[in-house]
Amino acid sequence: MTFQNILLEQLEAGIYVLTVNRPKALNALNSATLDEIGAAADAVAEDAAARVLLVAGAGDKAFVAGADIAEMQNFTPEEGEAFSARGSRAFSRLEALPVPVIALVNGYALGGGCELALACDWIIASDRAVFGQPEVNLGVSAGFGATQRLPRKIGQARALELLTTGRQMKADEALAIGLVNQIVPAAELMPRGLEIARLIAAKGPIAVRHTKQAVIDGADLEFGAALALQSKLFGDLCGTEDQKEGMRAFLEKRPAKFTGK
Repeated sequence: MTFQNILLEQLEAGIYVLTVNRPKALNALNSATLDEIGAAADAVAEDAAARVLLVAGAGDKAFVAGADIAEMQNFTPEEGEAFSARGSRAFSRLEALPVPVIALVNGYALGGGCELALACDWIIASDRAVFGQPEVNLGVSAGFGATQRLPRKIGQARALELLTTGRQMKADEALAIGLVNQIVPAAELMPRGLEIARLIAAKGPIAVRHTKQAVIDGADLEFGAALALQSKLFGDLCGTEDQKEGMRAFLEKRPAKFTGK
């Protein structure tokens, strides 16, 4: 698959990297880029051997500095709604991937860039990352999911403060409020992402996918129903070859050789 605004690479067996590749525009998200992000997510979803997706931005200044204001400035209400829906669809396709999706944020993650990171399962930030939802400075609100994902991530009060003041925050504050999982020096961001991806890729692949399903789907269920879903998925795993291999390897004190079956 050929893309113009992103790169989708399989660096190692099962480990994909999606890079927003518009460095001259600080990786700003226009309509074409949003469509390509959605298409890349679909391509990863179709690969049964996929294990992890890392999401990054090209260059050393920005992960994604926001949506493309040059494209948006003359939108009619109908065009604005369609653009917002377009981004929401793309990010929902990314969020729905059955494998872990990890954002590697180096530099600015503002507006649509912060929303792209929020659509990932968790965020690793460089020590020079900057986050924010500055849409109110432009006379609009967040359009690609931040009004829904950010409160679920950091709580309603903190989310409303960031969304209504438009202020930016550095990586240390983002870590303190639970927006990011960890901070690493900028030069170590991709190596750290790959380290975690390799760790995940070495686990039972069906078990990892079922674990993500239990967490994501269970969040929308009543607690008892969520526990029932967990039990169902656990039971399903007990019928796999990977479960037999994993437990046999544990008892034999050797590394497991998972096949995804």
